[in-house]
Amino acid sequence: MAVASDLVLSRGLIITKNPSISFKSHVSVTPILSKGCQTVKPKYCNLRTKAQAAEVQVLIDQENKHGLSLGFDAVSEGELREKGLLGLRKTKMVCTIGPACCSKEDLEKLAMGGMNVARLNMCHNTREWHLDVIRKIKQLNHEKLFCVSVMIDTEGSQIHVVDHGEPNSVKVEEDSIWLFTAIKFEGSRPFTVKANYAGFSEGIEVGDELVIDGGMASFEVIEKVGNDLRCKCTDPGVFLPRAKLSFRRNGILVERNHGLPTLSKKDWDDIEFGIAEGVDFIAMSFVCDADSVRHLKKYVSGKSSRSIKVLAKIENLESLQKLEEIVEASDGIMVARGDLGVDIPLEQIPTVQEIIIHVCRQLNKPVIVASQLLESMVEYPTPTRAEVADVSEAVRQYADALMLSGESAIGPFGQKAVSVLQMASSRMELWSREENRQSALCGQRQLGESLHDRIAEQICNCAVDMANNLGVDAIFVYTKHGHMASLLSRNRPNPPIFAFTNDDSTRMALNLQWGVIPVLVNLSDDMETNIAKTIDLIKMKGMVKYGDAVLVVLDLTPAHVTSTAFQSIQVKTIV
Repeated sequence: MAVASDLVLSRGLIITKNPSISFKSHVSVTPILSKGCQTVKPKYCNLRTKAQAAEVQVLIDQENKHGLSLGFDAVSEGELREKGLLGLRKTKMVCTIGPACCSKEDLEKLAMGGMNVARLNMCHNTREWHLDVIRKIKQLNHEKLFCVSVMIDTEGSQIHVVDHGEPNSVKVEEDSIWLFTAIKFEGSRPFTVKANYAGFSEGIEVGDELVIDGGMASFEVIEKVGNDLRCKCTDPGVFLPRAKLSFRRNGILVERNHGLPTLSKKDWDDIEFGIAEGVDFIAMSFVCDADSVRHLKKYVSGKSSRSIKVLAKIENLESLQKLEEIVEASDGIMVARGDLGVDIPLEQIPTVQEIIIHVCRQLNKPVIVASQLLESMVEYPTPTRAEVADVSEAVRQYADALMLSGESAIGPFGQKAVSVLQMASSRMELWSREENRQSALCGQRQLGESLHDRIAEQICNCAVDMANNLGVDAIFVYTKHGHMASLLSRNRPNPPIFAFTNDDSTRMALNLQWGVIPVLVNLSDDMETNIAKTIDLIKMKGMVKYGDAVLVVLDLTPAHVTSTAFQSIQVKTIV
């Protein structure tokens, strides 16, 4: 058993090795590299000695003994065996955890269905409840060999939140009179709604329109009583618990700057809790500028020994007006379409979604499309055809991830909703590959400023072109911090990207990147040994087979001067 067909491109250097091994190449021997890369011819070598083979077998025996399975996600491994390398789903799935799916059994079913990230909305439930869910997920990762990351979503400024006090939704009848008040009281009162912020009615006039959750119900302000508002329902509908309100005057959103910080005291307490429990992502709600994102990232890096990624939620007009600087400052973006639809006209949501996804890809930041993807599945076991079309459109736009909210958190059909996302995503990805839509992704913005960063970027651009042109079966990248894995993902290649890392926080962060399958493995300073070990281990597990072509991208510093440069491309055929 050997790995042959060794093509190496490394900063313009062609590194040859022992050419004594004969083999039949299964890839083109003269691949054309675009984006300024030169044409190179493969050299052949024997990467396997008997000593290396014995060492690999010892490692396998050790991993089997301890059940580590090469740090490979058991769900991805099962999908790979079922569908093959090119059949792996590339769009990631985020599921909001709530009372409908918080048992260990339900969490396991969501993970088996393809959940990559579990989201905890800190607006709801107790600290003890969140702690219990986090620990259940970590237990499942350990016991079942899953790779499910944990995200906490901060409550954010609650100046726009109102609550009628009932545990479930309340129907609002036309012409009914309601009182919106800042007075605090326990439980619920008929036709009375509590506002979280005492100054919620500042600047509001009689005749203004009060809109609930972007149009679930609408009211006309008929009287101001101190800080309270008496309103008449003009557009009947449904009033959900903890709904968001907005005001319009003559059809135009009433903009108000309350001067409150992006993160409240409760948010900071929740963030401390998340850091202590080792969460992987923190999503900031109601972000208005890049400074608040930078401040949180600095705070988290000073508090945590592991890397925790900070995501900014785009859900208000202010964040749209400063979109690019917020994307640059963050580690990723969530398109919160529900809240965003309160601040901008509904007909603008599709265009704004596509713009946000495009900016994120240009700046190499993962982007999650969230809110109301399969909203009808909160109540029904099958989605509407329009919802499936909406999911497919987000996949067509190459969003990194799709998110379920109430569908999984409170709906009785959460596992079916995950299955719908899985099927719709896979089908649209197949269509995109068949239509060769990657050719439309050219013209990426250059991100690197230093020579080192520009080389890394160019290598990844060339690697994806090469992988697509040669029709290789997989891309392997060896990385410490995940940077080159994310650059490869940015180009949306046809084959899946296996990112081998020895850093667990990097593995969990890459769980949100399109097309990346993160694998935790012990990496040595010898890059050739790393390649030989991982390819042999994966082959022995039956995940690659004879004739498969693998493109290898290195992002690790070599131990010896005689080794290849620390950023390089190689093409190998499994024989």
